Amino acid sequence: MARLATPFSRALRSRLARGLGVTAVLALAACAPNVAAPPPVVQAPQPPSAVQPMAPQVQKVALLLPLTGPSAGIGQPMLDAAQLALFDVAGETFQLLPRDTKGTPQGAAEAARQALAEGARLIVGPLFGQEVQAVKPVAAGAGVDVVAFTTDATLAGNGTWVMGFVPLDQVQRVTGFARSRGVTRFVALAPRSPYGDAVVGALQTAAQRFGGQVAQVERYEPALADPAVPARQVAQAPVAPQAVMLAEGGEKLRALGAALAANGVDPGRVKLLGTGLWDEPGLGREPALVGAWYAAPAPEQRTDFETRFEALYGKKPPRLATLAYDATALAGTLARMGGVAPFDRANLTNPNGFAGVDGLFRLRPNGAVERGLAVLEITPDGARVLDPAPQTWEVLGQ
Repeated sequence: MARLATPFSRALRSRLARGLGVTAVLALAACAPNVAAPPPVVQAPQPPSAVQPMAPQVQKVALLLPLTGPSAGIGQPMLDAAQLALFDVAGETFQLLPRDTKGTPQGAAEAARQALAEGARLIVGPLFGQEVQAVKPVAAGAGVDVVAFTTDATLAGNGTWVMGFVPLDQVQRVTGFARSRGVTRFVALAPRSPYGDAVVGALQTAAQRFGGQVAQVERYEPALADPAVPARQVAQAPVAPQAVMLAEGGEKLRALGAALAANGVDPGRVKLLGTGLWDEPGLGREPALVGAWYAAPAPEQRTDFETRFEALYGKKPPRLATLAYDATALAGTLARMGGVAPFDRANLTNPNGFAGVDGLFRLRPNGAVERGLAVLEITPDGARVLDPAPQTWEVLGQ
């Protein structure tokens, strides 16, 4: 397993803190210190047949993000995170080519064409599903693979990996943990949306895998006009569930939790389960959610990343910034390993995986990105780790 993150050096921290711009930051890794030149050394002439050493090949990687337009507020911090990864892990032969997608499919395709024309041998990004859809044929035509930030799992495969946080691993992890605690009867409460479909499908697969059953599936419109309606359907089921999977986050999650409790679903007896959408502060302010479980990347390393990011850039990173860090660090790590084709699929899909800010992950041949997740419990003071994230895939038996 390759470990992506290494300590950020004090000297580099000082340089960035003094306000280097994007161009300076991206070029800094290739700059030599400004020192006096040593005296010239007289060398004997070499015969014409002598073989001169070849200069190391520069490995270029495209980074496609919305740097202008409505989504620049997400794209720019993701670029900042990628720059942080450059300093943490990238060697002198690694070159990142940031290109602006403008947040549109047309902009993403043009950005990909520009980077490929400049010699990019791997594409990191773009962010949105429609952008990825537009980039895929461009990248495939050049024989270059894509590590995208989208959460649309339908885009995975044929040289594209979905790096975004998809619910499959999250649902399987928390369901397996619940099963180990004696839960066998599950209920799914999910919106009628692609995300809701993914959570319900993942729960059904996981329950079967771990020897449980999904006894009830309740769906509702995404607007969730009255959370009491689906809550009553769960509460009035002939056989009481042992756990309810909630495919929501934020205010809708709080409303559903409160509605379940108000309609007789006792959170002390029925375990509420969730996904990475729960990975936000303040959920413990809703009493019905205290004691609930969800699966997400372990928070320790991300906390360190967020602290360093804020110290360097003077702002808190958005949650998606870690994706840009880990994907850039992945590319930088492979480039440092050298070889004629460091980004070939054999290297990208190394079964031992990589350890990044968001924990253990590996790229699978089918385009999925598997993650080693922790199980967390909501408390009034925040989430606490109930079951640590694995350090190797052997721990998960995979």
